[in-house]
Amino acid sequence: MNLFHKSIRFSLGVAVITFVLAAIFSIISTMMLSGVKWGLGMFIVFLIVLVGIFFDILGIAATAADETPFHAMASKKVRGAKHAILITRNADRFANFCNDVIGDISGIISGTASAIVIIQITIGFGYSEDSSFQNIISVVFTSIVAALTVGGKAFGKSFAIRYSTEIIFRVGQLLFQLEDKFKIKLLKAEKRRKVKR
Repeated sequence: MNLFHKSIRFSLGVAVITFVLAAIFSIISTMMLSGVKWGLGMFIVFLIVLVGIFFDILGIAATAADETPFHAMASKKVRGAKHAILITRNADRFANFCNDVIGDISGIISGTASAIVIIQITIGFGYSEDSSFQNIISVVFTSIVAALTVGGKAFGKSFAIRYSTEIIFRVGQLLFQLEDKFKIKLLKAEKRRKVKR
């Protein structure tokens, strides 16, 4: 029952974080796309796609990485090694955040942003919003975005698995810097309960 309650709490927490981040990213992307030319709009859409691919790589690397090399680094007091251990120990939650939360939000927002760019292209070329030209642009542009997303994630998976240790170590170093210089602690070590005999 305790495990069930933890799962519910974690799921609700993820849902709330997803809602907040989706709202923030949606507002930012809409503000960035409003009033810009379609060329810059396309660049912003591709940037959103790249963010999704990047976080997908991080999530897969976390699940593929082995924490043993980081213990050797931590014994030598290498900066970021302890944070890398925390990531691998909480790989399921870390991957959930990177792949599902950020990844899915990027996918949804890139779709919305694509729709805005398609309208911008249509109007920019002097066509009405309900023209056949818009339908053609819609098919072509959304197909390109989908191909880049799927192809990028396919490449990212093999890259993440091959270089999982290096990737997670770099993330660990980044988390160390955030904690050391800016006092931002994103990962917490769980306290182990003593087993009563």
